[in-house]
Amino acid sequence: MTVTFGIDRLLADPALRKPLEGRRVALLAHPASVTADLTHSIDALVAAGVNVTAVFGPQHGVRGDLQDNMMESPDFTDPTYGMPVFSLYGEVRRPTGQSMHTFDVMLVDLQDLGCRIYTYVTTLLYILEAAAAHGKAVWVLDRPNPAGRPVEGTLLRAGWESFVGAGPMAMRHGLTLGEMGRWFLRHFGLDVDYRVIAMEGWRPDGPGFGWPTDRAWINPSPNAPNVNMARAYAGTVMVEGATLSEGRGTTRPLELFGAPDIDARAVIAEMHRLAPEWLTGCKLRDIWFEPTFHKHKGQLNSGIHIHADGPWYDHAAFRPWRVQALGFKAIRALYPDYPIWRGKDFKYEYTDDVLAIDVINGGPDLRLWVDDAAAAPGDLDALALPAEAAWRDETADLLIY
Repeated sequence: MTVTFGIDRLLADPALRKPLEGRRVALLAHPASVTADLTHSIDALVAAGVNVTAVFGPQHGVRGDLQDNMMESPDFTDPTYGMPVFSLYGEVRRPTGQSMHTFDVMLVDLQDLGCRIYTYVTTLLYILEAAAAHGKAVWVLDRPNPAGRPVEGTLLRAGWESFVGAGPMAMRHGLTLGEMGRWFLRHFGLDVDYRVIAMEGWRPDGPGFGWPTDRAWINPSPNAPNVNMARAYAGTVMVEGATLSEGRGTTRPLELFGAPDIDARAVIAEMHRLAPEWLTGCKLRDIWFEPTFHKHKGQLNSGIHIHADGPWYDHAAFRPWRVQALGFKAIRALYPDYPIWRGKDFKYEYTDDVLAIDVINGGPDLRLWVDDAAAAPGDLDALALPAEAAWRDETADLLIY
């Protein structure tokens, strides 16, 4: 069955667009904001007669031109249509009052990856909070969660909120962006004229396990090159808080991890020894890689590539957060003095005096488990399993699909 995304439904159905008549419309978009025939949403909406008066861009920009994390995008004027393009990852991360006065309805057409860390989730919350303050409407043109419905990871602890942690949600949250918006409204008590232009035909347990097999993959950010990365990301994103390379500067970023001074084969063997049950549903392969930029640039790295594809992929069994946690644990067991964690001098996503790995996990629990030689896999399960069950229960009534 063909899956119709929110943008394509809006364009195909004049009745859905009717409430936009006579109103100024803003679009929050990035390079993956395209229709089924790969027309960018800006062009498609203008061609359909929608009065687009402003465009907003998230991290990496509307054009997706900035490779690394924490590289800011400027505001600019769209060269084709002459409308203002406001950056929500530059001088501000929340929309300014000035930019909020340029529209009546905000259309959010962002491809998410299904992970709390991916900053488009937090940008949606900031948009909803600004909309509540300024009396604006927000419509999410829904898109698939390519990681599907499985939920994994501990919940973000109170006090650990950041741009990569909008609230007490699981690391792998299992929701579409439209569903996440519903949770934000309820959890934060926001009064917003909010609607979701839902997809038609999306079955998160169907072929592709979240990502429709007949739909082209467009990078939603420069280091999100394929579905395998989207599936592994809820684990591999933690490597951003480590001294290990997460593969930035290679063609397979955030699908692998490694360093010049580890033995990948030994790490894989130790992972299988410590918790083989955590490795079901995927295949680990030892590789060599040399990043062209970023951590360990120009050095030969011994690495582990996580394959969440191919005949061994089991969607229900694959647990990327545990796989990556186990990778850290194996390195700690083999090399007790290895400096796994980036220090407090590395300011991760506008935080101060905290370790990046703790910001990423919304608290110190995972790092403490890795560094405690006496802590067993069951101890991490004891933290994560109740959190995962609680998140599933809390969001069950918000699911659209």
